[in-house]
Amino acid sequence: MPADARFCLKCGQPVAVERPKPNTDSMPDLRPPETRRRSKNRRLRWLLVLLVVLTGFFWVLTSDNPIALGLQETAGFKQDRGVLDSQFTVGPHTFRDYKFALPEGSVNVALVGQFTSGDPQNSSRKEADPNDNGIEVYVLTEPAFTVWQNGYATSSLYDSGKVKDGNINVDVPAGAGIYYLVFSNKASPKTAKAVRASVLLRYKSWIPEGVRGLRRRVGDWFDW
Repeated sequence: MPADARFCLKCGQPVAVERPKPNTDSMPDLRPPETRRRSKNRRLRWLLVLLVVLTGFFWVLTSDNPIALGLQETAGFKQDRGVLDSQFTVGPHTFRDYKFALPEGSVNVALVGQFTSGDPQNSSRKEADPNDNGIEVYVLTEPAFTVWQNGYATSSLYDSGKVKDGNINVDVPAGAGIYYLVFSNKASPKTAKAVRASVLLRYKSWIPEGVRGLRRRVGDWFDW
């Protein structure tokens, strides 16, 4: 059939002609200039908002600003920080203390860990007093530690009592502060105590532990 035929020359049926599609890339924008400007300005505003959000996110992850630190802790981006992980001896009528501090803006922080104690020489020796085989562990604020160190009773964030072993799980007040983790053997008249303790600051979060673990690995790669 001829290229411009609209009907079949033999049977008279209409013939579908495939017309070329217009090239929209080369077509001029027929919208009014004001509409084109509004569309362009809208795209620029969205790009600016995206840039601000990404910049803010990066600042929160990397800054030491108190506000950024608070956001990191609230979101679970801040890694747990070790306070103590060692074995040591506490002599009779003495104590050992470990000082740790929290910066301004700290929130949702808990001190967690475990400890055990015993006779550093021979816990099974016959002359050992079975009632003198424990240690007292405290978590104190700086003012409370000063009072306690001078022999006066004071309030504490954590008081284990005299025990051979125990678990520490105490919420630390929000904001900046200096605290003391104390292992006291003051009540023992003659027996030193060998103590093994592992304690850390844990930044609580609603984020699942698996996701937090992934964030810690990424932070290790980029040295956050």
